[in-house]
Amino acid sequence: MSAEAADRVAAVTTSRPSTPLQTSWFEFLLDSSLLEKHLQKSNSDPTPVQLIVQFLEQASKPSVNEQNQVQPPVDNRRNRTLKLLALKVAAYMKWELDLLEKGLTIPVLNMLLNELLCVSKVPPGVKHVDLDLSTLPPTTAMAVIIYNRWAIRTIVLSSFPEKQTKPGPHQMNMLSIVQQEKEMTENILTVLKEQAADSISVLEGALLLKKDFYVHTLRTLDLLAADTAANGETESSTAGLRISADELHCQVHYDLGGIFFQQGCTDQLIYPKARDHFRQTKELLKKLDSTVHVHLDENRLAGYWNACRALTGDCDPSDPQTSPYDQINNLIRANKNQAVIEAFIKDNMSRSLPNNFRRSVLREFSYKVQQGESGLDEVCHKLCVCNAVRDALEGEVLGVRFQQLLLKPSKQMVDFVLEVCTRSLEKDRSSETSRRNMASFLRTLCESLKDLSLVFVVSSHKLFMELLKEEERKVLMEQMRKRSATINLSAKPLPSFYDIPASASVNIGQLEQQLILSLEPRRIRQILIELHGMAERPFWRVNSKWEVPSDYLNVILSIKDNLTKDLVYILMAKGLHCISIKDFAHARQLFSACLELVTEFSPKLRQVMLNEMLLLEVRAHESLAAEGSKERPPPDLVSRVRGYLEMRIHDLPLRQVVGEECVAFMLNWRENDYLTLQVPPSLVMNNPYIKLGQLLASTCKELPGPKESRRTAKELWEVVVQICSVSIQHKRNSDGRVGLIKQRDSSLGILHRSKFITFIKKIREPLVLTTLISLFVRLHSIVRDDIVNEVTAEHLSIWPSSLPNIQAVDVEAVAVTVKELVSYALTLNPNNQSWLITQADIYFVTNQYSAALNLYLQAGAVCSDFFTKAVPPDIYTDQVLKRMIKCCSMMNCHTQVAVLCQFLREVDYMTAFKALQEQNSHDAMDSFYDYIWDVTILEYLTHIHHKRGEAEKRQIAIKAIGQTELNTSNPEEVLQLAAQKRKKRFLQAMAKLYF
Repeated sequence: MSAEAADRVAAVTTSRPSTPLQTSWFEFLLDSSLLEKHLQKSNSDPTPVQLIVQFLEQASKPSVNEQNQVQPPVDNRRNRTLKLLALKVAAYMKWELDLLEKGLTIPVLNMLLNELLCVSKVPPGVKHVDLDLSTLPPTTAMAVIIYNRWAIRTIVLSSFPEKQTKPGPHQMNMLSIVQQEKEMTENILTVLKEQAADSISVLEGALLLKKDFYVHTLRTLDLLAADTAANGETESSTAGLRISADELHCQVHYDLGGIFFQQGCTDQLIYPKARDHFRQTKELLKKLDSTVHVHLDENRLAGYWNACRALTGDCDPSDPQTSPYDQINNLIRANKNQAVIEAFIKDNMSRSLPNNFRRSVLREFSYKVQQGESGLDEVCHKLCVCNAVRDALEGEVLGVRFQQLLLKPSKQMVDFVLEVCTRSLEKDRSSETSRRNMASFLRTLCESLKDLSLVFVVSSHKLFMELLKEEERKVLMEQMRKRSATINLSAKPLPSFYDIPASASVNIGQLEQQLILSLEPRRIRQILIELHGMAERPFWRVNSKWEVPSDYLNVILSIKDNLTKDLVYILMAKGLHCISIKDFAHARQLFSACLELVTEFSPKLRQVMLNEMLLLEVRAHESLAAEGSKERPPPDLVSRVRGYLEMRIHDLPLRQVVGEECVAFMLNWRENDYLTLQVPPSLVMNNPYIKLGQLLASTCKELPGPKESRRTAKELWEVVVQICSVSIQHKRNSDGRVGLIKQRDSSLGILHRSKFITFIKKIREPLVLTTLISLFVRLHSIVRDDIVNEVTAEHLSIWPSSLPNIQAVDVEAVAVTVKELVSYALTLNPNNQSWLITQADIYFVTNQYSAALNLYLQAGAVCSDFFTKAVPPDIYTDQVLKRMIKCCSMMNCHTQVAVLCQFLREVDYMTAFKALQEQNSHDAMDSFYDYIWDVTILEYLTHIHHKRGEAEKRQIAIKAIGQTELNTSNPEEVLQLAAQKRKKRFLQAMAKLYF
C-alpha cells in the first residue's frame, strides 16, 4: 500500500467525522468501477464538470524528451483511458450542452467533442456537410449533430456582451497562460464562424431524418473500450440512449432559430427563417408528451418569438392572443402615435409592459427624431411623461430626460402631465402606496417648476387637492412663496426701512411668536413697531435662545432708542443662529439689514457688522469646500481677510474667533506667501493665531528643502512644546526632600491647549495637518520614551530628537492631542495612507490590536484598489508587517501570523514555525493554507499535521504544496506571480474579516 493510500485509510478509520476527502483523478484509473459510483453520489466532489477538466488536463499534458524539448501529448493507454473517462462523465450528463457550456471553457469543450467524434468513428478528413447522416450508424450521426449544435450555439453565446470565465485545463492563474487561452478561444471561434454555414446545413439535414436517434452512454463507451464493437452492438439501432426524432428536431429548431436571429442583425431578411424555426420549436413542445431530452429556456424562446414577430411584422391585431408587445409594435409600424401614447397611459394602470420595454420605445422615437423625422418631438415628450408617471407610481427615481423636460415647461405640457396622473390612478381601486407615490410626484413637480403660474395650475388641480392633505399643501405653498421672494434690502435707503405702518390688530403674544419665527428683516421691523406701540419693554429678551457675543453686548445695549436696540440685537442674534445651521442666505439678509441700520448712527457697530459679515463669507466658503467644492475664494474675499488681520481700530470690540478663522482660512487656501512674507511683524507679536499661522506656513514651505534651512520648524516646535507644557512649582515635602507640583491649568504657551485644538480643527489643508501630526508624533515619542513601540508619521526628521525640560511637558495632554488630531484628520480624508498608518500605530502602542490591524489593512486597501494591485513597499514596510504579525499573534490568529511572515523581505521562519505549533488558534486555520506560497512553510505544515495524526489537514497542506505554480523549478517570474496572487487574495480575505 502506498503512503498516500495509507493516509486515506487512516483518515477514514481514525479521524473525526468530517467532510470526505476529495477523490483524486488517478483513482479512477486504478478502479474502473469507481467513476459510476462517484457520479451517483448526491454531492460528488469533484463535480462531473470538474472531473472532465481534470481528465482532459492530464491527458493533454505535453511531455519533455531527453533533449528537454516540449513534445505533444503521448498517445498511450493512460491518456486514451483518461479521454474515455471524460466522455463517460459527459455521457452520464446525457450530453446536455447547457450544463457542459456553463462548466467548461470553449477549448475544453472543443477537445471533448472532438474526442466524441473520434470514438464515434466519424470519417476523418471529411467535411461534416459532405456526410450523409441517414447512412451513418446512429451514435455516429448523433455525434456529428451534437458537435454542430455546439458550434452554432457557441457562435451565438460569444456574441453576448458578457461571458463568465470558467476553469479549464488550459487556464492557469498566470498572465501568459491566460493570454494563451484567450488566443486559443479566439482561434476556435474564428474556425467555427467560418464553418457556420456548413454546421447549419448539417442540422437542416438532420431535420429531414424521421427516425429515432441514439447517443453514447456509459455502457456503449465501455464496450468501445473493451474493443467489442466488432460484433456491431455499438453501431446497431438499439445501442445507446434513445432520443426521439421530435425531441431532437425540437432542440435543433431552437438552436437554428438562435443562429439565424443572431445573423439577422446584419441581414434583416434572415429574421423570417428564425421566426419559422421558433414556430416549429413551439409546436413540437406542445406535441411532445415528455421533454426529458429537450433542454431549452422557454422564457428565452418566448422572447425570441415575440422579437421575431415584431421584426417581421407577423402580428394580427385582431388575434386575441396578441401580446401587449405585439400591439405596441403594430401601432408603431402603422404610425398610430397617439394610440401608442394611449396604450402607455392605460399600461400605467395595468403595468403589464416592463419599464425597459417602455424606455426602448421612447429611445426608438428619439432616434427617429435625430434622423430628421418631423412631428415626433411632441410624441417623445408625451411618452417621456407617461414613463415618468409610471416610475413615480412605482416609487422609482425620475429619469434625467423628464427632469430636462421640466427645465422649459409649457402650459400644455403641465396639463398633459396632470391628465396622465389622473388617468393612471384607478378610481376607487388604487392602492394607498400608489396614491402616496403620486402625491410625492405632484409635490416634486411643484418644486421643479420655476413659473408660479404653472405651480398654480398644479396646486389648483382636483387630483392635487385630493392627494395632499391641507397641511401639506400649506407647507408647500409657503415654500413656493419664499422661493419667489426677491427682496433686496440694500437697494432702498434707510428711511424707507422705518416707513412701515404699525398695526395693533393682534395681541402681544401672537406678535412675539411671529417675531421668534420670522427671518424676514422687514417683517421683524414691522412686528417690533407694533409691539412697541402696545408696551414698552425690552423685546430682545423674548427668546432666551437669542444670543450675541459678549464682546458686542455692551455696545448694543448702550443704544438709546429702544426700538433700534431691539432690532439690532434681534437681527444679529438671528443672523448668528442662521450661520450656525448653515443657512447662509438668510444670514446675509439679516446682517445686510443690520448693517444698513447701524451705518447711520454708529461707526463702531458698522465695523462690527462688517467683521461679522466677513466671518459669514469665510464660513460659507469653508462650508462649500468641506462639501467637496474645489473653487478658490474670490480675490475680494482674500483681500478682506487680509484687511481684517491688519486692522488697527482702537476701542473696537473684536471677537477672537474672527481672527482665528481668518488665519485658518488663509492656511486652507495656501496663502502662505502672505503669512510668511507680508504680514506685519507687530501682528505676529500680538496675535497668537497669526504667529501660529506664520510658523505653520513657513514650515510647510520649507519641507522640501535641506535640513539646515528648517529654522521655522524649530520655532514651531518650541511654540507647541510651550503650549503643551505646564508650570512647575518646587515644594519641600515633610521628609525634607524637594518635590515637583505640576499646575495643569496654567499653560505657559501663547495659547491654551484647548484653544489650540479648536484652532487646529478649523484647518483642512492636508500638508498643514500632516506637519502638525508629524510634530505631535515626535513629541509623543520623546515624552513616552519607548523606542520599541514608536508611532510613525511623515517628515519626522525635521523635528528635534530631545527636549531640554521634559518634566514640564504634560504627557497626558500630548497623548490626547495626538489622538484627537489624527482622528480629526481622518474625518476629512479617510483614505490618507500616512494618517491611517499613524492611527494604527497609536492603537498598536495602546494594545488595541484588532483596531490597529483594521487600520493597517485599510491603509493597504486604499493604495491598492482593495488589494487588486500590489501594496507599495513604502506602505507595508517590514515594521508595519511585523506589527500586523504581532496583532494577529495577540489575538491568537496563528495561521494568519504564518501567512504574514512570508510578506517580510526575509521570511521569518522562526516566528512562522512557532505560530504553526500553536494548537489553540482562533482563525480558520487550514482555510488559509491556500494563501501560503513558501514551500518550506508548507512542508513544515505537512510534518506538523503528520506528527499530530491530523490526516485531513495534512492532505490539505499536501494539496497546497502540490500546485504546479509553486514548483521551485519554475522561473522566478512565475514564482513571483504566484506569490503576488496569494498575497492579494489573503489581504482581501483579511479585509472581509476585519472591516
